[in-house]
Amino acid sequence: MKSIVCEQPNVLKVTERELPVQKPGQAIVAIKRIGICGTDLHAFKGNQPFFQYPRILGHELAGIIDSIDENSFGLKEGDQVSIIPYLGCGQCIACRKGKTNCCIHMNVLGVHIDGGMCEKISVPYSHLIKTEGLSLDQTAVIEPLSIGAHAVRRAEIQNGEFVLVVGAGPIGLGVMSLAKQAGARVIAMDINQERLEFCQKWANVDYIINALQSPMDALKDITSGDMPTIVFEATGNSKSMTDSFRYPANGGKLVFVGLVKSDISFSDPDFHAKELTLMASRNAIKEDFHYVINAIQNGQIDVGDYITHRSGFDQIIDSFKEWLKPEEGVIKAIVEL
Repeated sequence: MKSIVCEQPNVLKVTERELPVQKPGQAIVAIKRIGICGTDLHAFKGNQPFFQYPRILGHELAGIIDSIDENSFGLKEGDQVSIIPYLGCGQCIACRKGKTNCCIHMNVLGVHIDGGMCEKISVPYSHLIKTEGLSLDQTAVIEPLSIGAHAVRRAEIQNGEFVLVVGAGPIGLGVMSLAKQAGARVIAMDINQERLEFCQKWANVDYIINALQSPMDALKDITSGDMPTIVFEATGNSKSMTDSFRYPANGGKLVFVGLVKSDISFSDPDFHAKELTLMASRNAIKEDFHYVINAIQNGQIDVGDYITHRSGFDQIIDSFKEWLKPEEGVIKAIVEL
C-alpha cells in the first residue's frame, strides 16, 4: 500500500509498505479522510516535541472497517468510524484514573508511532467509534474538536463568565465554539484580522481582539477592568504563551492547549499575587469524542466552513508545502482517499 513518510524535517516521501496484519483485538480500517493539523505541520518543520523521524504522519482519521473479528463493541465490516489516536498502556497511574489522554507510556498515531497517512491501518477495537449518520468529512474533524472539548471540560466554565481564547487556528476555534456552548462570553484573540472575523462567523464569539493592538486595554474595556476569568492559550507560540500570564483575572485560570518545543517562564510574584491556576490540556478521552459527535449531530458545530482546503492522496506532498504558507489561509485541510 502507499504511505506518506516524513523522513526528516521538510522532507515528505511516498513509499510502498506491506499491508497491516490484523492482530487479535484489532480491526483493519481503510482510511478515507486525513485531517492535517498543527502537529503535522510542526513535525514537518522539525518543531514538534515527542517526535522522531522517519514517521508516517496522520492522526485525524476517518475510515471504513475493512476487516474485523467478532467483538463485544458492536463493530462490523463496513462501519464508518472515527479513530481515537491516543494509545495508552492501560496500566499506569494516569490510565488507572481514567486519564488515558496523558498516559505515562503514551503512543499517539502519527507522532510516537506511525499514523494514518496511508491506505489501511490496524486499530484496537477500543479506539474505534462508529459515526453512523455523519459524513466522512465530519468524522475526520472529530479528533481536533475533541481536543477543544477536553480543554473546555477541564476548565469548568461557569455560565456568563468571560473566557479568552488566544489563537484562532483549528484547535482554538473548537475551544471558542465549545466554550460558547458552555455558556461563556467568549473573546477571541489573534494577530490575523481575517481569522478573527472568521471566529465571529463560525464560532459566534462575542468579542474579537487583535493581539497587535493594545490587547490589555481591550480586555479591560470588555471586562470592565476585571480581565477574563479563564484564558485558553492555543497558539503553540512561546512568546504568546509567555504573554498569556498577563491576561487572566485575579483568581483565574490559564489553560495551555497549545504545545511548544521550548521552556516557558513567568513572574512568580505576579503568578502568586493573582493566585492563578495553571493547567495543561493534553489530547482527549472517549467522552470528549462522543460530546463532539453529539454537537455535530445536533447542528451545534458546522464542519462545512471549518474545512477550507482539500487534496487527493497523490497530491499531498505538493499541497502540504502550500498549506504551510500563511497567505493560503488554511484553517483545516483534508486529504481524501
